[in-house]
Amino acid sequence: MIHTVLVWLLVAGFFGAGLFNILGTRATRAEYVAWGYPHWWCWMTGGLEIVTATFIAIPPLRSAGIFLGTLIILAAVVTLLRHRSYRQLPPAVAFLVVIALVALTS
Repeated sequence: MIHTVLVWLLVAGFFGAGLFNILGTRATRAEYVAWGYPHWWCWMTGGLEIVTATFIAIPPLRSAGIFLGTLIILAAVVTLLRHRSYRQLPPAVAFLVVIALVALTS
């Protein structure tokens, strides 16, 4: 039961983050540029997050989704640490914790 809730929490989280990035407001694009990424990188990230959500939702693809999601979140954590955006770290760390819990309970 807990495993199922955690899986769907990850699906919702990655899907929501993906939509947020794909919608790519000016502020979002400006933040990516300030971090050294191209202005369109938010759309790439958003697409990968939606793919991750989809993979995690489909049991035979879940391992690939967990792997991809881990890479995405680790890249986010490295970016945030490199740019000292500590205020934005808690959601990324929460994603890592939930990913670890899902991986360990599979």
